[in-house]
Amino acid sequence: QVQVVESGGGLVQPGGSLRLSCAASGSIASIYSMGWFRQAPGKQRELIAIITSDSTTNYDDSVKGRFTISGDNAKNTVYLQMNSLKPEDTAVYYCRYRAGGYTYWGLGIQVTVSS
Repeated sequence: QVQVVESGGGLVQPGGSLRLSCAASGSIASIYSMGWFRQAPGKQRELIAIITSDSTTNYDDSVKGRFTISGDNAKNTVYLQMNSLKPEDTAVYYCRYRAGGYTYWGLGIQVTVSS
């Protein structure tokens, strides 16, 4: 069993920055991936950034160049640094841990970009 907890969301003005954190605890595998998804009202949940246990990263085009995903393997924590935020980045952000055919989700955290 793995527990996934997101933190760091909130309200930010357009052009601002936020850093989200996702901590995984429990039976952590040596090979895994952790991804950030988001879901805006009325839209499907979408993958925006992913990092594997060997630090390989990948991004959706909508956030490439603005968001950076990074990980701290010692803390089983990944971060999402979000810069140059836009109103269209407003969504609930979810963290997903996946390993060995198992998937665990956090409860999600609200990010609102508004003046």
